[in-house]
Amino acid sequence: MKNRKSKNSELDRKSVEEFKEAEKTPIIVILDNIRSLNNIGSVFRSADAFLIEKIYLCGITAQPPHKDIQKTALGATETVAWEYAENTLEVLEKLQQEKTKVFSIEQAEGSVMLNDFKAQPGEKIAVVFGNEVKGVQQKVVSASDGIIEIPQLGSKHSLNIAVSVGVVLWDLFSKITTNNREQSYMAH
Repeated sequence: MKNRKSKNSELDRKSVEEFKEAEKTPIIVILDNIRSLNNIGSVFRSADAFLIEKIYLCGITAQPPHKDIQKTALGATETVAWEYAENTLEVLEKLQQEKTKVFSIEQAEGSVMLNDFKAQPGEKIAVVFGNEVKGVQQKVVSASDGIIEIPQLGSKHSLNIAVSVGVVLWDLFSKITTNNREQSYMAH
């Protein structure tokens, strides 16, 4: 059979314990007032896929356990560390005090296109994704260390939040793991 699809048993899936013990990708996701429970579940699933360190659920963003989050998370709420915080700005300030660079994912003045963004080796970063209608709150954008914009060439210039998270996490994950491989290679 040509290009036989892999069986689940062949995918080297981590158990919940193996996931929790695994070295995480130094990325934190902050969800700023996300309305859709399905989007929240999808974000958990993407965070699981890339071994993301933590998710902050802020403002009106719902928290597990909830059947509509579970429906799309497929168990990722059990693996990915998460915390609820009422105030997104306070989470930003706390992370910045811990030397984490915080970037809002938004269309704004002074933004850097995602394809041009350079992840600094050894730097922990947090990315803020905003409300499906209003985006990231202006006060959060203003307090961020930078703004990353997803290049879009069509007529809408709007992506679903879950799609945006997938695009950004994949891009950052690939840049960070490439940097780590290059550093490891140069150390030998």
